[in-house]
Amino acid sequence: MEFCPKCETRLVTKRKKDGKGCYLTCLKCGYKKTVEPEACTLKVTAPKPQDQLVVIGKKEQKLKTLPTVSMECPKCGNNTAYSWQVQTRGADESSTQFFRCTKCNYTFREYS
Repeated sequence: MEFCPKCETRLVTKRKKDGKGCYLTCLKCGYKKTVEPEACTLKVTAPKPQDQLVVIGKKEQKLKTLPTVSMECPKCGNNTAYSWQVQTRGADESSTQFFRCTKCNYTFREYS
């Protein structure tokens, strides 16, 4: 990426009328700069959907990365639970704290 030495605007690649080669031009002041033919080959590719897809396997699902707190599970009586907070109501109200038992995976909540 290059910038115009006159007005500091980004230079844009344009092809010559004969189709052989290209040049950089400033759309604001009209400055032109010739470039090598190798610089004329622009390749624009769109990302493939499968490149953006993230698959979480069974091994990764077993990783427990949430913080744990001392909280009694109402279902099995275990004393350790994972915790996280979610803003479930209006922004001016407090968030809801969720807990998941480390033993039986029962999920319960506490309203603050």
